[in-house]
Amino acid sequence: MGYQYYNPNPAGKTVGDCVVRALTILFDDTWSHVYADITMQGAFLYDMPSSDAVWGEYLKANGFTKHTLPNTCPNCYTINQFVKDFPKGTYLVATGTHVVAVVDGNFYDSSNSGNEMIIYYWRKEI
Repeated sequence: MGYQYYNPNPAGKTVGDCVVRALTILFDDTWSHVYADITMQGAFLYDMPSSDAVWGEYLKANGFTKHTLPNTCPNCYTINQFVKDFPKGTYLVATGTHVVAVVDGNFYDSSNSGNEMIIYYWRKEI
């Protein structure tokens, strides 16, 4: 359980596309297809595909619900802690500047972001 290296970007890039990379895991899809989908979603909303509102609507339309974390320790709840507390399920975890996919206790990213602080998460409802 924990960090799993993952980078589906066809050009091997690791900056600016974390949402696309995470969504490829959550939807078992290609980087190009996910990028096209959220770009289209952005066009409908007149916003950039990397906007929280755009990919949030994409997640909502695909059975995910947004959850905020209690404010008991706003500067101490990390991705590493999240995967320990949520060993089952499918999630997109947001830090404010980054997102990662979490599936059954593993988080997938192009670098180990486990010490980043979580602000909120999306959960795939069963």
